[in-house]
Amino acid sequence: MLEPEVIMAKRASLLAFVLLLTLPLTAKWAASQEEAPVPAYNKVAPAKGEKLRDILPKDNLWGDNAQFAYQTHAYELAAKIPKVIYQQPCYCYCDRMGHTSLHTCFEGMHGAQCATCLKELYYSYDQTKKGKTPAQIRQGIMKGEWKQVNLEAAATMN
Repeated sequence: MLEPEVIMAKRASLLAFVLLLTLPLTAKWAASQEEAPVPAYNKVAPAKGEKLRDILPKDNLWGDNAQFAYQTHAYELAAKIPKVIYQQPCYCYCDRMGHTSLHTCFEGMHGAQCATCLKELYYSYDQTKKGKTPAQIRQGIMKGEWKQVNLEAAATMN
């Protein structure tokens, strides 16, 4: 029969081996937002005369999409800054399903269902009110500054 110290040493060795094997496999998921690829966005505002798709009117939101004031209010604010959000990436990575910028999230109900989209929208609106350019806002989004947005408090933003 093996001594308890020998059993514990074998278990510790096995655990260390498993950790060494899994570390390289999980490293790419542990990367910070700044190291991850930037999602799709438009570098400049739409060309003069180019019409953007409309932001979904807040009255078209219902059920779970209109459960909280910050959901419907976000659509009101998005409609005020469509050219700004057209130039912003969306870190929920909805570009994988065809979105081309944060603007796309608010053309339908996706924006109401996603905390990332909502926080980025409120961040973009707040920074626009502070006089920041879309490029400056994009840099803040890429740094993850939008993560600090409190959605409950943002619902009163004007």
